[in-house]
Amino acid sequence: MNDTQAYLSTPLGCLRLQGSDAGLAVVEFLEADAAPAPTPPAAVATPLREAHRQLQAYFGRELRDFQLTYDVQQGTDFQRRVWAALPAVSYGRTASYLDLARQLGNPGAVRAVGAANGQNPLGLVWPCHRIIGAGGQLTGYAGGLWRKKWLLDFEQPTVQTALF
Repeated sequence: MNDTQAYLSTPLGCLRLQGSDAGLAVVEFLEADAAPAPTPPAAVATPLREAHRQLQAYFGRELRDFQLTYDVQQGTDFQRRVWAALPAVSYGRTASYLDLARQLGNPGAVRAVGAANGQNPLGLVWPCHRIIGAGGQLTGYAGGLWRKKWLLDFEQPTVQTALF
């Protein structure tokens, strides 16, 4: 299997993409001091080329839903169930950890849902940033709360006003 990495410059800093011929395995924000130079699109290895293209389109406001192949090997059954539920929270929307726990049939598992959310290997692509506290507060995001806020604001529809 061909395991590869690529780096993408975004308005929120550098994203590291990792995957294999089977699909995308990791999407994570790097801190500025750990970020290498972005990988030019033409140099992105084939297994990651489509993820790189779709992430660029997302930040260019040309894409809302990712259509990728994944190769995630880690995670417990519970974590995988939480991660599988994340894409159902559509662009521009949010859900609470309690909503997600209820959807999984276990409303008492709010903290476990939060912990699983924090271990999401495909942050942004599996939109864990759209999961918020029951009272609407921003809580936890592996990329930092400032990125979570930015992403939620970015995904809100722009308001256009008439010129006449």
